[in-house]
Amino acid sequence: MLEFLSDWYKTRFSDPQAITLMFIIIGIGLALYFGAGLLAPLLVALVLAFLLEWPVAQMSRLGISRTAAASIVLVVFLGLMLILMLGLVPSIWRQGVSLVTDLPSMIDKGMLIVREFSAEHPQFVSSSQLDSMMEEINKMLDTQHLIDLGKQILGYSASLLVLMVYVILVPLLVFFFLKDKDYLLKGSKRFFPTNRGLASKVWFEMDQQIFNYIRGKVIEIVIVGVASYIFFAIMGLRYSALLGVLTGLSVLIPYVGATLVTLPILLVAFFQWGFSAEFGYLMLGYGIIQALDGNLIVPLLFSDAVDLHPVVIIAAVLVFGGLWGVWGVFFAIPLASLVKAVINSWPNNQEHQRVRLDSE
Repeated sequence: MLEFLSDWYKTRFSDPQAITLMFIIIGIGLALYFGAGLLAPLLVALVLAFLLEWPVAQMSRLGISRTAAASIVLVVFLGLMLILMLGLVPSIWRQGVSLVTDLPSMIDKGMLIVREFSAEHPQFVSSSQLDSMMEEINKMLDTQHLIDLGKQILGYSASLLVLMVYVILVPLLVFFFLKDKDYLLKGSKRFFPTNRGLASKVWFEMDQQIFNYIRGKVIEIVIVGVASYIFFAIMGLRYSALLGVLTGLSVLIPYVGATLVTLPILLVAFFQWGFSAEFGYLMLGYGIIQALDGNLIVPLLFSDAVDLHPVVIIAAVLVFGGLWGVWGVFFAIPLASLVKAVINSWPNNQEHQRVRLDSE
């Protein structure tokens, strides 16, 4: 047994570059795990820099200085984000408030349907179970509880320090990441061992994949969100903007997100129309959007960036989401691809095995 372990260790860890790669991955992983909260603005800036690198690079090829290109791209991006926020956020806020206001009546209607079902089929739902359900729902809808929860949320989200960090620091970081990309990459190499050929190989393999993934994911969110909103608005579904945004954001969590967002859409449509033709048409159209996303949009956008089995993707979402929360969910696929790239690139000392077999 000891000989087997010794041979396995010599086969997998006899290359110094493999040891270097292992320590780099462990170091970065520990830094992200213990400092994710502090590094959040930096991570946001890195994601945006990856997203905006392509137009900056294209402008640089046209002879525009990288400083000017980074400035132009960042100003245009911030302007578009401002227009989007001013146009979209008020509508989503109004619909969110309306949904919270209508929630008690929707629950009452749902409980009425359940009571009718219980009266016809008491073997499935008893009156005591209904009373217990109503008691729990009333606790959840307690006014003071909602007020206290709202105060807590506002207390965290309205923090002046947090707003200053994200509104001022993140754009500055993005600008310098874009402007001084080559300088920063060159300077960061001083903190890594010189014997990093294997790590460089893995990085070059992942660099383009990460860029393709971030760009593709943003495009997918926009396409799915806009298409869903237009369809919901045409159908006359209430809270169409809010549900459209939720549908777009649901693609951040592969497979699971679509399942989670389907429930509120189904409930809102049911409480609005009941089991009617409109309800059927809405769910059919929503199903078509999800099918087109999974079978057309995703293959077109991620054919080069994602080559993973669905089970691996779901496992990656669970593992990395548990470790790093929202960031882990967003980067679950690139991180899973990184693990795959490391495994594929990891040296396998076949020469050592051959010599051992010859000696025997």
